[in-house]
Parts: sequence; structure tokens; C-alpha cells
Amino acid sequence: MGGSATSASVVVVTYNALPWIEQCLESVRGLETVVVDHGSSDDTVAFVCERFPDVRVVEEENGGLAFGWNTGVRETSGRYVLLLNADAWMDDGAVDELVRFADAHPRAAVVAPRLRYPDGRLQRSVRGFPSLWRIATEYLFLRKLAPRSQALNAFYAGPVTHDEPVRAEWIMGAVWLIRREAVEEVGPADDGFFLFSEETDWAWRFRDAGWEVWLDAAAGATHVLGGSHGGRMFAQNVQSQLRLLRKHRGSAYARAARWIFVAGLLLRRRFDVIREL
Repeated sequence: MGGSATSASVVVVTYNALPWIEQCLESVRGLETVVVDHGSSDDTVAFVCERFPDVRVVEEENGGLAFGWNTGVRETSGRYVLLLNADAWMDDGAVDELVRFADAHPRAAVVAPRLRYPDGRLQRSVRGFPSLWRIATEYLFLRKLAPRSQALNAFYAGPVTHDEPVRAEWIMGAVWLIRREAVEEVGPADDGFFLFSEETDWAWRFRDAGWEVWLDAAAGATHVLGGSHGGRMFAQNVQSQLRLLRKHRGSAYARAARWIFVAGLLLRRRFDVIREL
């Protein structure tokens, strides 16, 4: 693992992660790694203890992803902490590359790799902070009218190709290398978010404090999008986004966004009915 072995620790939060946890932990073998388990019932903990005896396992009540991240960060010692989804795994040399990039960008609080689906397709991970317009383009399906339009794809940061380094507003939190110094300044992840928007909030707070979020396209990882929650929990996603908007843009703004989400849900239901006919 080269220089990253003393620079980066790894935190993996698990909840019934047995289908992917072996690939996940194999990809970071040799690094200080903590698995924070949130009540798995599928023998994830027993498997990790048997297959990866050097990994430290912390079992705690399921307080959500941010809660688990914070536990893991406290339990590790590296200058950087790799927050790695249980349904994601790193390419060879990717952790070293992320550390190299972070060392070269001293204001980078977060550095994330280029993600791909298990079948090799690009997984677009660079995002823009939510606004009424961006929410409308996503949840009212406006971006589908012009998939290459920058204006209609602002939720996904417009024309970003993911082929070169990009400074972003926020990046999907499947794999994040975070700088401990930045966390110590800004504070831990907000565990008031149970699932979804916790990384958006943290990135927003990092930016407000003068830190940066970067995509390092030279590092790669595979991510089973939705694998950790089966692609469900639409309502939880919306609730988290509304909480995020109240926190950063105010209650009136969140109330306006709520009507867009309601309209989007009605559209989604109508499309589902049409498909069933």
C-alpha cells in the first residue's frame, strides 16, 4: 500500500453487507481498518472477524450512516480517513493515489475517486448543491428532455466528464478520503441525517469553512449503487433533502422545495401506472 499505509485509515459502516464486504475489505487490506456494524443479522460481523482478523469491529446501535462514520473516525488514527461504503471496493493503488492527490491539494477536505458500476460503466458522482431549479430538473424529469444540456443537468454538475480532476460542490459519498485536520476544524458529520444528504451537508460545511472537495479521476473504485439499501427509501431521501435545505437555505426555501417533491412523486406514480397498462 506504499505511503498510504501510515497516512490513511479506513472506516466501513455495515448493515447486512455480506454480499460485498469481502471485496470491500480485500481492496484495503493492510491499512488500519475499522468496521462499524449497525446490527447486521446476516453474519456480517462473524464473517469479518473470521476472514479479516486484523480489522477492528465496533458494534453499535444503528444511528445512521453519519453516526457510524463519526464512530469510525474516532476509532482511527490516520491523517486521512477513507470512508468506504460496504458495497464499494478500491482499485489497486487507488488509496495511495487519493492520498497523493490530497497531499498535493492542502485545502482538500475530501478527495473522491472516479466510480464505476460493477459492469464497468461510469457512475456519475459529481453533484451540485440542491436548489429549487436543480431539484425540479431531477424530480420533474426535466433533464430527460435534453440529457446533454448543462442547464437541465445542473443537479449532476452539468457537463463534467469524470475524466480529469474536478473541484466540486459535493460528490456522492460512496468513497471519500477525508482530511482529519478539516474534520477537527469543521466538526463531525451531522448524525441528524439518518441516511442520505449527510455527505452533502458535510461538503457544504467544509466549503463554508474554506475547504475544498475534489474528484481525483486517476483513482478508481467500483460501487454497487443502492446496494446498501436496495434502492429503496425514496421518502427517506426526500426527508433528508428537506432537512438539508432548512439547515442551509431556510424554512421557506424548504417549503417551496417540498411542493416540487410532491409534484415529482405524483408524476412518478402516473408513469408507474402507465407502464402497468
